[in-house]
Amino acid sequence: MRQAGRRATTDSASPVLNNVIKSRSYFTAKRVGLGNNSYLGVGRPSSQQWLSLPGSGGQGPKAKKSGSKKKKVTKAERLKLLQEEEERRLKEEEEARLKYEKEEMERLEIQRIEKEKWHQLEAKDLERRNEELEELYLLERCFPEAEKLKQETRLLSQWKHYIQCDGSPDPSVAQEMNTFISLWKEKTNETFEEVIEKSKVVLNLIEKLKFILLETPPCDLQDKNIIQYQESILQLQELLHLKFSVATEILLRSSAEEESEAIKYEREMKVLSEIVSAAQLLLVENSSEKPDFFEDNVVDLCQFTTLGGVYHLDILELPPQCKPVMGWMIVEILKEGLQKYTYPPETTEDFETENAFPPIEVTLEVHENVIFFEDPVVVRWDAEGKHWRTDGISNVSYKPKERLVTFSLDTFGPVTLIQDAHINMPYQSWELRPLDVNKVLLTVTTVFTEIQIQIKENLCMLSSIKLKDKKHISILEGTWMTPIPFIIALKEAGLNIFPTRHSHFYVVINNKVPLVEVKAYRQMALLSSAFAFGWSKWNLLCNSTKVVFKVREHLTEECTENPNWALLMFSGDRAQRLKIKEESEAFSEALKEETEFHSTLYHMVKDFASEEAMEKVRSSNCQFVNSVCHMLLSTRLLSYS
Repeated sequence: MRQAGRRATTDSASPVLNNVIKSRSYFTAKRVGLGNNSYLGVGRPSSQQWLSLPGSGGQGPKAKKSGSKKKKVTKAERLKLLQEEEERRLKEEEEARLKYEKEEMERLEIQRIEKEKWHQLEAKDLERRNEELEELYLLERCFPEAEKLKQETRLLSQWKHYIQCDGSPDPSVAQEMNTFISLWKEKTNETFEEVIEKSKVVLNLIEKLKFILLETPPCDLQDKNIIQYQESILQLQELLHLKFSVATEILLRSSAEEESEAIKYEREMKVLSEIVSAAQLLLVENSSEKPDFFEDNVVDLCQFTTLGGVYHLDILELPPQCKPVMGWMIVEILKEGLQKYTYPPETTEDFETENAFPPIEVTLEVHENVIFFEDPVVVRWDAEGKHWRTDGISNVSYKPKERLVTFSLDTFGPVTLIQDAHINMPYQSWELRPLDVNKVLLTVTTVFTEIQIQIKENLCMLSSIKLKDKKHISILEGTWMTPIPFIIALKEAGLNIFPTRHSHFYVVINNKVPLVEVKAYRQMALLSSAFAFGWSKWNLLCNSTKVVFKVREHLTEECTENPNWALLMFSGDRAQRLKIKEESEAFSEALKEETEFHSTLYHMVKDFASEEAMEKVRSSNCQFVNSVCHMLLSTRLLSYS
């Protein structure tokens, strides 16, 4: 009977004990054998209780004697505690499960609603896309209208040239150019003044040819015309160099004349030097194609740019001087013309020491209108290889305050100064904002400088330059020019913020898909008369198929300390306003609340713009819009910032 009773009690407790053993996170259970006695330790891991198993024939571990007896917990009470603990655990698990299911259902519902809303916005955008694109097409007619005005200007220039009959050729007509070059090359016995005047005509022709190559649309230029214009430029440059030697010989031959005449010639010589230096710089320019291979010490003109003109350093043999004979001035005319002294001589056998012809120390004054952001590099022209080289020059030092560069030269010839063409790239930030009717201000900030450019109608002007937070005065400031001559002038002054198609080889950039970039610049130009645009750090984080920038309505000149910028993302086919701000911690393409998709930037800003602003946009001058677009395309702010 006792045996059966023990088995019954043990069996009746088994379900509870099994539950205890299964619930490992709440209880620990173990059986401890001490001789004939067995015990089960039950309870939380931190405070174990011991239960004597029925029939084990023993008692639990003896408690230490204390002053007062503790109430003994019965087996039924212990089982009840276990059941309550298990029920509480199950309840908590069920509550957690229900909470999770509810939150998951809410999340899925929000996701479903957002997805449905997104599809609705996409459908709405698609439904009105044709209408928006048609309106954009009408607005963008300003670009062909501006091009038509350019063509009319070119035709008018040709007509004015035709009716002038001043003897200068039409640079676009090969036959006229060849005749002009041949006649001047064969002409002899010219005076210094005649050479000066003719040189000005030649420089003007070179500028016209270069302007034609840069401004004429590719579709209007045949390959044979491009080759013809480039050959004409080269021939004119070589002719200038020849006439430069003639003019120098004239001056040296006349050194015996009165001092006042010498001063006059010196002044004219300075003018000629400036003219020819500009021409020589063009003479040694490499083609726009980046060579695949460069020899050691050969300058890569895709990476570097020449600044300040070309300095021609030569030792000249003094020509026969004028001699007064019985009231006449007699001079021997050498058929070979002006003779240069080769240094060092080709043969040095007659000289005793090896150092008979040491390097010559030269000091040059850097042109005042040129800016070097770092010490200039001196290079020499290699006539045989037709390129600039860095070898043969040593001991270079530069005094920026005096603008003097000193160096030692192994042999004489043309030298120039170069600077990294991409020293101001990538840009740190930029902003385009309206100033007045059909007038804007473009600000580009780089590591070294801040450049401000004003654009109005079809003209551009350098507004200001800041170097290390100090204003710098440039001869270009206040001079209005059409975009292409303006860009050339800034480059020649060392202010190059105009990347070429090779620049991405030399600058780490945030390259964008060209079509997206072009569409963005065109539409920004359309809106520029009433809206300000600015750089955004998020443009770096979105992929190459999208651009991000700041935009706000700007109708007055009043300065706002905390302007209310909107962040727009544009893919070329879709514009949207972003939920994030410039100060947000992470990038997100989430759409701003209560906004929609649009197919164009014009219709995107129209959603939050005033009617006054949109009317100002619609009435913009076509030449102004075209000039702004040309400057944006030339600086490529969205890829080089």
